[in-house]
Amino acid sequence: MASRAHHRPPNQFSGASSSILSDPTAKKSRTMSASESSPSPMRAEFAKHTAYLNELNDKRERIVKASRDVTMNSKKVIFQVHRLNKDNKDEVLTKAEKDLAAVTDQFMSRLVNELKGADFWKLRRAYTFAIQEYVEAAAFCKFCKTGSLLNLAEINATLRPLSDKYPEPLQINVLDYLLGLADVTGELMRLAIGRISDGEVEYAEKICRFVRDIYRELTLLVPLMDDNVEMKKKMEVMLQSVVKIENACYSVHVRGSEYIPLLGTSDPDYSFFSAPDIDA
Repeated sequence: MASRAHHRPPNQFSGASSSILSDPTAKKSRTMSASESSPSPMRAEFAKHTAYLNELNDKRERIVKASRDVTMNSKKVIFQVHRLNKDNKDEVLTKAEKDLAAVTDQFMSRLVNELKGADFWKLRRAYTFAIQEYVEAAAFCKFCKTGSLLNLAEINATLRPLSDKYPEPLQINVLDYLLGLADVTGELMRLAIGRISDGEVEYAEKICRFVRDIYRELTLLVPLMDDNVEMKKKMEVMLQSVVKIENACYSVHVRGSEYIPLLGTSDPDYSFFSAPDIDA
């Protein structure tokens, strides 16, 4: 028996499908032209977020550069204060105050300008270390000049003239202030050791009492703060600074009462060794 031939009816879309298959970009071009003519709300929303993130990243880079300048010049102020002794105290502190004012006017002003109207906590990691160093330098100068603590309201008052024209001015927050205050105890420890070597034992004891008071007050405050690993580490370092100052002052009173008056002088005297005076 002869097999019947099955004839398929002609497909009226065969020409269109063959043209699409032969030109795969035809469908894509039609889709893109349709989307370009009527942009979707989702595309517009993503474009808005993209522009915001790009602007935020550029701002963060500028803040990092400004923070680097604040940190470097604040360290210079601290080094300047460490040069003081009983003979040049007024001269050194006057120079340090001028340098600190220059840091405020030239470098902190750039940081304030970048952070105007911004979400300070969102960018805090970019500038927190500069603020801590600035607080450390300012508090160090204040103690060496007046023997008192620089509080948060005083240091924010120095920044207020820089940001009066902005609706949301930059103010140092409590956490950065406390972190900077914890750092200044290390500088005070170095200053106390230096004053002991120059024979200024009473001044070193004053530093010891001041650092001890800061540590005692912070031990009451830190447990009430949120879990802050950085603050806990600084509390450990602060305790080491307190112990070093106390040990130095204790050693002077117990073992150095015979020759403390000689510290800071170049006149030889061997009487505390039970030896006769050479000149005699």
